[in-house]
Amino acid sequence: MNQKFKIFLQHHPFQGSRNHLQNTGEFFSLVQQCATLAVLLEVSGYPKPGNVHRTRDTPKTRYEHFLAGAVAISPSVGNAALSGYRIYLGEINIKEASVGQHILRAVIDTSNWQLGGNVNLGTILLFIPLAVAAGMAHPCGKIVSSKLRENVRKVMENTTANDTLAVYEAIGIANPGGLGKVEKYDVTNEVSKSLIRAKGVTLQDVFRISAGWDNISKEWVTGMEITFEVGYPAFLRVYNEFRDVNTATVHTFLEILSKNPDSLIQRKMSKEKALEISKAAEEILKQGGLMSEKGRAMCWKLDEKLHRFKGKLNPGTTADLTASSIFVALLEGFRF
Repeated sequence: MNQKFKIFLQHHPFQGSRNHLQNTGEFFSLVQQCATLAVLLEVSGYPKPGNVHRTRDTPKTRYEHFLAGAVAISPSVGNAALSGYRIYLGEINIKEASVGQHILRAVIDTSNWQLGGNVNLGTILLFIPLAVAAGMAHPCGKIVSSKLRENVRKVMENTTANDTLAVYEAIGIANPGGLGKVEKYDVTNEVSKSLIRAKGVTLQDVFRISAGWDNISKEWVTGMEITFEVGYPAFLRVYNEFRDVNTATVHTFLEILSKNPDSLIQRKMSKEKALEISKAAEEILKQGGLMSEKGRAMCWKLDEKLHRFKGKLNPGTTADLTASSIFVALLEGFRF
């Protein structure tokens, strides 16, 4: 028997393999539930200016499509957590976590469950390494954000070319808007795939190229700096102050947006337009956000303005980062 597995059983309050398996299964279910709830809270937050939310659909993508996506990713998140736990036990090494395959499976499941297009690729790219990192934490112990971040850094630093190719396939299925082209390892170029395999290009290698203009890529090369240093603390701070989870969600979104111009808007429109919207988010928060009459009015007004552009001014990356921030809080034990 694996030594770490023996230690697990010795310290667990219920002895025996059946109880161990039950506890482990409950732990993986917990990670899945946290992921699903994080997505549901993020998409339900209203009004998140420019995004689909519980009172706002777009012509092609409805609120219900995001609900379906939240359910669809659950099995892949659970399997990613299982990979993390197998790393903890020493059954596999961290390069065998199959991060890319878990991401691909989550994207396939999402596309099978709804017809509203890409509703969660960015979220999946953040949630899967977080789930592996959670699985690497001792299932008997409490997950703390500092340890979770330490683990997720390791996960992101130890992917393989196979992970990269799986994520390229996932991107092809999700078909995210405004992707554009790059000179090196272009996701839309078949030749790039041969180079990735030949050179052993990892996900972090690829994301490092695009980190300057894409905030999901930036998360991959900074150990999820925006999630852990901006979004997650903002979510807890606002909830503790106002005791309203919708206010916490929207204010987290606005705080992330105010400090990090949305990269989806930059790709679809321009950096200048993204900066303009970030300034608007900052001003809403200065006026009290949802907790003041003026702030609420400004928030609704910005939501209306952005939706007039029919998806071109959609801060979708900010929504993904809001979801990952809530996911971290839930994994750490936040309840409302």
